[in-house]
Amino acid sequence: MTQFILNDKEINTALHPGTLVLDFIRYHKNLMGTKIGCREGDCGACTVLVGELINDELTYRSMTSCLLPLGNVHHKHIVTIEGINMDQLNPVQQCMSDEGASQCGFCTPGFVVSLAGFCLSNEPSSYKNAITSIDGNICRCTGYKSIERAAARLTELMEERKAEDAIDFVTERKILPQYFKEVKQRLSVLKSKTNGVLQAKDNYNFLGGGTDLYVQQPENMVYADIDFLYDKRDLKGIKRVGNKCYIGSSATVTDIVESEIFQEYFPELPKFIKLVSSTPIRNMATIAGNFINASPIGDFTIFFLALDAHLLLSDGENERTIPLRKLYKGYKYLDKEEKEFIQQIYFELPSKNTFFNFEKVSKRTHLDIASVNTAISITMNEDEIVSAAISAGGVGPTPLYLSFASEFLNGKILNEEIILEAIEIAKREISPISDARGSKEYKTLLLGQLIKAHFLSLFPVLDVEKMMIN
Repeated sequence: MTQFILNDKEINTALHPGTLVLDFIRYHKNLMGTKIGCREGDCGACTVLVGELINDELTYRSMTSCLLPLGNVHHKHIVTIEGINMDQLNPVQQCMSDEGASQCGFCTPGFVVSLAGFCLSNEPSSYKNAITSIDGNICRCTGYKSIERAAARLTELMEERKAEDAIDFVTERKILPQYFKEVKQRLSVLKSKTNGVLQAKDNYNFLGGGTDLYVQQPENMVYADIDFLYDKRDLKGIKRVGNKCYIGSSATVTDIVESEIFQEYFPELPKFIKLVSSTPIRNMATIAGNFINASPIGDFTIFFLALDAHLLLSDGENERTIPLRKLYKGYKYLDKEEKEFIQQIYFELPSKNTFFNFEKVSKRTHLDIASVNTAISITMNEDEIVSAAISAGGVGPTPLYLSFASEFLNGKILNEEIILEAIEIAKREISPISDARGSKEYKTLLLGQLIKAHFLSLFPVLDVEKMMIN
């Protein structure tokens, strides 16, 4: 039995927990405001808010209900567009109306729900954060300027909140319905009644965030027996022990973004993150899922390959550790037994002389998968390269650690000629194919340019003109 709160009503359903929230709210609860768009998490027309108790605080995040199974909303609060309606247009809706931010109207519920999530957040009520809240919503009609104006007007209203709790503010000011004040207590009672994690049967499939499996196998996943890993407490959390960082396999991309450890050791992380999916998908997608998906262009796989991350694999009884670099044996072929799952990820934190960079090129700057992506971790002793690690995606059947190019750089004095030599070695390590994201020649050229971008970004004293020889 899956239990959660849908808008202001408690739900107890015996439907298969693999059923998608989008289908449940539309076809079983007749809430038609949430729209069916791409069913791949791209367009945002089906956006809902998911509220859950984290460290006894109620936190709301936007998610795409087309990829969200009921099993991952157990003991949570789901908010659809109907759940924020009031007797008259609420201020979020009024801002959209006043600025003419809706034309055909199909995408409008998703935008409104996402902006409601901005209002429910205790993050600073800035225009930047308002725009970030809608970065997973696509509109074909307006050109976005009217929507941006609506977000700006809403920001002005929310700036009055200052340090006041967001839920208290929006309910007292009648920005959102009064029932939001009661949700925290209602979720606490709900969780106290039953187990917080749904139990799988014998022939189960593992599921984290579901952002890839529900795209690739939607019909199969709806009826599969699933071991839901997303909410297992022992698979959560990010911590530092000595000079190592340990990440629970169900940590999401958003958890990485909000981690004080990552903010300290990877100050450029916000820039990298903007290149990876959208806010709703980052709120759902797990790091371990990115690894196990085994996509040759998985952004965080490439990120952690350069950090020489290691994986703790478990089958529930036995455990073993392998380097992420050894996980991939062929296209979608892993060094992993059927009933093994990633329990933990760990890597050595960068020293003060270690520099990291991530680069990605795709057809669209945002909300797109990579043509080629690459990361580098490089440790320096003045102008000598002590060690280097370069990874690359989109240039072979698996995510690649460029071992020969990385090894070549070790012990070398950093200069433009050495970098160009390393690029030529890297080009001999890869085997790209021509596909919808570009020809093999383009991808080969692109990797070389992105490796140059690594060095020019990290070491701006390098001579750009010398780097442009090849």
